[in-house]
Amino acid sequence: MSHLLDVRDLVVRYGTATAVDGVSFALEPGETLALDGPSGCGKSSTALAVLQLRRPAAGEVHFEGRELTSLTERELRPLRPRMQPVFQDPYGSLNPRHRIRDAVAEPLKVQGRWTDADGPARVAELLDRVGLDPSYGARRPHELSGGQCQRAGIARALASGPRLLVLDEPVSALDPSVRAGVLNLLADLRDDLGLGYLFICHDRAVVRHFADRVLRMRDGRVVAG
Repeated sequence: MSHLLDVRDLVVRYGTATAVDGVSFALEPGETLALDGPSGCGKSSTALAVLQLRRPAAGEVHFEGRELTSLTERELRPLRPRMQPVFQDPYGSLNPRHRIRDAVAEPLKVQGRWTDADGPARVAELLDRVGLDPSYGARRPHELSGGQCQRAGIARALASGPRLLVLDEPVSALDPSVRAGVLNLLADLRDDLGLGYLFICHDRAVVRHFADRVLRMRDGRVVAG
């Protein structure tokens, strides 16, 4: 049985600089694997390569049994909904001009899964699933707190029906008082939906609380884990 995600000997370069140097790991459904380490160690570059938002210079990324690095963008397109990012900046990940309900609905429309009959109810369901009253759908991002906005971003990611979430510092921009609530939400979603999480974080206390396994990175390499 194949892993949900299997990364083998990954190399990511920016010009002549090597940001990721031979990183390998596997991730199972329902598991949280954390990449921990100081700024500039290659965590986020690894995440971008997993999502194929940055094409690696070498190595393989297998997702649900398919090797991604050899696929064209057209071939990747039907797989992208199943691997979704949640970024650090909750406001920057949403269009400031769009209402929250439109941001959550957009993946459904792009993927051809929207109908006027049941689309609004699906958006309301997703907002409720992340702990937001559906009435918040009428607001724009600047009318929400950071924690509420991050929950809206998670709802948008869930709209695609993903199996993998790549969480790049998802709580580091939030007030300490709301971090636990967002982490608890993510844990509940992982357990209820069987999602796999690749969790990028530099806060070891958060990592110890949230992750099942931890890989520590330094200078583009895995040094412990």
